[in-house]
Amino acid sequence: MNAVTPPGHGAPVSPGPLDPLDLRLLQALEFDGRAPFSRIAQVLGVSDQTAARRVRRLRTTANLRITGMIDDSRLGRDTWIVRLGCGPGRSARLAATLADRHDTHYVDIAAGGTEVICAVTPRSRPERDDLLLERFQRTPHINTVSTHCVLHTYYGNSLRWLRKISALEPEQERALRTPAPSPGPAAAPDAADQAVLELLHTDGRATLTELQRATGLSETAVRKRLDRLRATGVLHIAVEYDHEPLGLDVEALVWLSVAPHALAEAGRVLATRPEVRFAAAVTGSTNLVLSVLCRNARQLHAFLSEQVGALTGVRTAETVLTLRRVKTLTVG
Repeated sequence: MNAVTPPGHGAPVSPGPLDPLDLRLLQALEFDGRAPFSRIAQVLGVSDQTAARRVRRLRTTANLRITGMIDDSRLGRDTWIVRLGCGPGRSARLAATLADRHDTHYVDIAAGGTEVICAVTPRSRPERDDLLLERFQRTPHINTVSTHCVLHTYYGNSLRWLRKISALEPEQERALRTPAPSPGPAAAPDAADQAVLELLHTDGRATLTELQRATGLSETAVRKRLDRLRATGVLHIAVEYDHEPLGLDVEALVWLSVAPHALAEAGRVLATRPEVRFAAAVTGSTNLVLSVLCRNARQLHAFLSEQVGALTGVRTAETVLTLRRVKTLTVG
């Protein structure tokens, strides 16, 4: 079995301190983060106890977290990527303030500590206007504000990077993969749905009994709500982890300016690359943004020169290294 070679003819991912079974378990959870350990163990050909013990160990060795995430695009909400330039010594406090907001995720300190980058999904137009037009503009020590609305996601949301590590055989992937969500927008969650979503955001593997206690509903009613939220794509189970145990030491955002006629093709091609964990068309002078993971600076250079550089229509490229992640999906 080729346990660590991503698709797209990229160089193999170095597993660091993780062994092939660790990687198979990570990818199995990526395909279905709520799958019982008995089912995962059967597919991987190990005992239930081994699967459960290894996952517990991954919580320490790779800081594994499993969380329930809302796909806001299914609810008609726009996500914005915001770049905030700030003075020396100001980025940590600004990032911490943004991390405390309910509508932010992936708050990073970048560019030598003089830039904070975050993704934000306001729940309403007034919330959006208050943040983008008022708060950022009058916050002291913010020197520049650049906002980019996500227009189309080529890779991201429920499609996450661990799907690309090829730790599982194709038949194992098929056995663990959950059905694709139904197309189109979904109904807004009601109060009981929100209770389910909030608990799952804390623990994506929360049991039906725990969900019952949080909602006051019967097990049958909770199960139906959970199944509906997943089937409509409102809820997906995300797997988070530290990158270093996988041998990935370089994380960067790449901002590309692409000719309009070439934008969709560039997005689709780059979405297949093993280095790319997020790719989206955005508003602004740079209209395609990528989040990439690489083993080292040499691999990043090869990606930029050989993959990005080979695309038709790419006019400019700006690369910004992530120095510190202040907020992830699960940790503020």
